[in-house]
Amino acid sequence: MMAGRGRLLPCLCLGLFAVLCWVWVSFASFPDDQVPLEALDAADRGAFQPQSALADMEFASISSYRGPGNSDRRSNKELPILLWWSAGLFPHFPGDSERIDCAMSSCLVTSNRKVQLYKRTASIIFYGTDFRAYEAPLPRLHHQTWALFHEESPMNNYILSHAPGIRLFNYTATFRRESDYPLTLQWLPSLDYLVAPVAVSLEEKNHLRKEGLAPVLYMQSHCDVPSDRDRYVKELMKYIEVDSYGKCLNNKPLPEHLEDTATATGEEPRFMNFVARYKFHLALENGLCPDYMTEKLWRPLHQGCVPVYQGSSVVADWMPNNHSAIIINDFPSPKALAGFLKHLDENDDEYAKYLEFKKPSHITNTRLLEALESREWGVNDMSKPNYLNGFECYVCDRENARLAAERAHRKSPKTNQPPQPKMANNSHMGCPLPSPGYGDIQDIPADDGWLQIWPQDYWQSLDQAEGLESLIRHDESDPSLLWKHIQNIAMSRARGKH
Repeated sequence: MMAGRGRLLPCLCLGLFAVLCWVWVSFASFPDDQVPLEALDAADRGAFQPQSALADMEFASISSYRGPGNSDRRSNKELPILLWWSAGLFPHFPGDSERIDCAMSSCLVTSNRKVQLYKRTASIIFYGTDFRAYEAPLPRLHHQTWALFHEESPMNNYILSHAPGIRLFNYTATFRRESDYPLTLQWLPSLDYLVAPVAVSLEEKNHLRKEGLAPVLYMQSHCDVPSDRDRYVKELMKYIEVDSYGKCLNNKPLPEHLEDTATATGEEPRFMNFVARYKFHLALENGLCPDYMTEKLWRPLHQGCVPVYQGSSVVADWMPNNHSAIIINDFPSPKALAGFLKHLDENDDEYAKYLEFKKPSHITNTRLLEALESREWGVNDMSKPNYLNGFECYVCDRENARLAAERAHRKSPKTNQPPQPKMANNSHMGCPLPSPGYGDIQDIPADDGWLQIWPQDYWQSLDQAEGLESLIRHDESDPSLLWKHIQNIAMSRARGKH
């Protein structure tokens, strides 16, 4: 319609009339076959615009399409509704509602919370970082499922790392390979990204070393994190030279043209050229959890530097081969790690073995290759949906299948079994209690900032997860009662009854 503003007035009026009719049909079949006026206004503001990704994402989107197995000819008023609960995350714009035609079926999706209690609202999708127990949509209706999308750090919400928290959800998309819609390789765009030519040759790196460049790079501006990485790096720096930029353990200033730390989260060419000069990158994640791997790991591999990694305990499962990253947990101490890095720094042939994966024939990890080949979502890939729209369609197709099974069971209960309830489990997230980056926890002073924040946050998140589970079990409709339920659980536990 934006492109047609200069057309004749009759055409504009006809187009406007068509849109209004489409909106009316879209929301016409709620419990009383009437749409509340306020809901109609919201639908009118954003009536089913073409599918698109969020404006601030770097993942490409595709136009709305009907999946190859989708023969869904129902009108909008017959489709189930998926409600995106997190206000800041709705993978369509400019409106707040849209029809999606997925691989097997179709749904209406919306961010308008006024449809929460509608019978047609089959599932509510939550963004994990924004999920708060004291803001949950209560009462939880028996006919609705909950879906979790959480691709970010475990530190953002430890509720999800406890069994009572994760089992609130029926569908999950997380970095764990065990989740329903895995996002494990979200930071690896493609195989071509991995095997890109080395940005700075070993000969040039050796020349820079002779001019005084340290062998090891550390660049962090987020210091007080659950992984307590600075404590480890501080100990490591006693035994090997490290150039540390950013706010954490800083011992060297960034060049003026790189002082805007926003360049560190993207891949601005001048920033990439600057960090590519180093032989080793300290790549320590802010949170420790199986399969949680970010650009800290993949970027040095892309550039032809060797990541010295700590984060996912099973990172070796995803490496190009058995000789492409140095795993911190393989060494008994920072001193031992420093000795090994010095050995590689002084032996070009040994160092070069860590870059052999740059030849595609030296990538021997079939799990990695098959995962990149088979994933249905893309990163900067115009031929595939982004993972937000992909998960949305995953939920849509499964909800339509569930609803069809329920109808078949009601029609012929002796012939058709009811659909089996689905529940996420700890393997879909399940991140461990934060532990010190170096040393024993009993040796850390009581006033230590990390000690005062992260272990407590972890256990307080368990309290909130149990409290929310209790609210739902008691069919409460007021989430502000969370704290009362937490207190009741604590008292029951003290009496030995919980």
